[in-house]
Amino acid sequence: MIITDIKLIPASKYLFVKVETDEGIYGLGEMGAWGYLDACAGALEKLKDYLIGKDATMIEHHFNFMYRSMYFRGNIILSAISAVDIALWDILGKKLGVPIYQLLGGKTRDKVRTYAPVFESDPKKMAEGCLKLKEMGFTAARLMMCGSMKTDFVTREELIFSNKINDYINRVKVCREAVGNDFDLCLEVHRSLTPAEAIAFAKGVEKYTPLFIEDPIAPDSISSMSKVADKIDIPIATGERAVTLQEMEELCRNRAVDYLRPDLCVVGGITAAKKIAAVAEANYILISPHNPLGPISTAACLQLDACIPNFLIQEFPSFYHAGEEDKMLKKPFRIEDGFIYIPDGPGLGIELVDDIEEKFKPIQRSISCMIAYDGSVYDR
Repeated sequence: MIITDIKLIPASKYLFVKVETDEGIYGLGEMGAWGYLDACAGALEKLKDYLIGKDATMIEHHFNFMYRSMYFRGNIILSAISAVDIALWDILGKKLGVPIYQLLGGKTRDKVRTYAPVFESDPKKMAEGCLKLKEMGFTAARLMMCGSMKTDFVTREELIFSNKINDYINRVKVCREAVGNDFDLCLEVHRSLTPAEAIAFAKGVEKYTPLFIEDPIAPDSISSMSKVADKIDIPIATGERAVTLQEMEELCRNRAVDYLRPDLCVVGGITAAKKIAAVAEANYILISPHNPLGPISTAACLQLDACIPNFLIQEFPSFYHAGEEDKMLKKPFRIEDGFIYIPDGPGLGIELVDDIEEKFKPIQRSISCMIAYDGSVYDR
């Protein structure tokens, strides 16, 4: 089964990839470095020179060639590799008539627990968002502790340590009091705290038993993340911006993480993610895949979630509901009581609707950064 062409499918905020073969079987993938999708497309053009004419079933070999042939690496190149890798697994599953999880050892579960975000920063509105998700059947919510993603300015008051930490703590307090104890709170800090702030915040919200604190600090320094983890009693979830198996292994080995969050559309696809899950399993660390993307990313995550024993919970982007992106699929995901059922069709188990580019006009995400009251760049 020979690869004959690789096509790009831009739709909404996403860039999908279609790998075609001489047997008429095609596979779908998705690129993860949002905001830089044009660069990802350029990287894919380089990969096409190698891939076209090759046996589509030699997935591990192709992953190694694409990854190890590049002198320079990083999330742009790996996003292109990820899209191809996911598509090749989709092809192999379709060729053999089985879901991808069947090729990776079979199912360990039939459905996966998931959580959705609450894009609010006012405590009352955050609590209302949690209650709405609870009414929908979800048992967990992602709270955006860093505030609204729509603002690009940090006020004078937000720069005051005591004010900032107590504001963050109060948001968690109000949400916990609203939903009770039969609901988990995932605290998305989004790297908006310094190590000192993260430690103070975590200690202040311990009594509200959050499921985890996500990216409490910028993830560039593993030793700093390890320092924070050593001083708090709340599980840390991180890893969404790590791009290699080795980075993930260092996070695990240095006890800088309790829940690892690989992004399948950035780390190298399903091939790399399965290895990352095994490294995490050896360190008693659970997997909660990062997933801020489209339905192909979600489908790939579900295939991984299905076949690993150390799965925790799956991020499910609000766009699928709020943006009516369920209409991107010929058969939407089955969601009940806060769980997504794993598709049992061959390959990824999904198909995009026809003319998706016309139905969902391409709109790339912009890049942005917050500016503080004093004029400096500020993490969020």
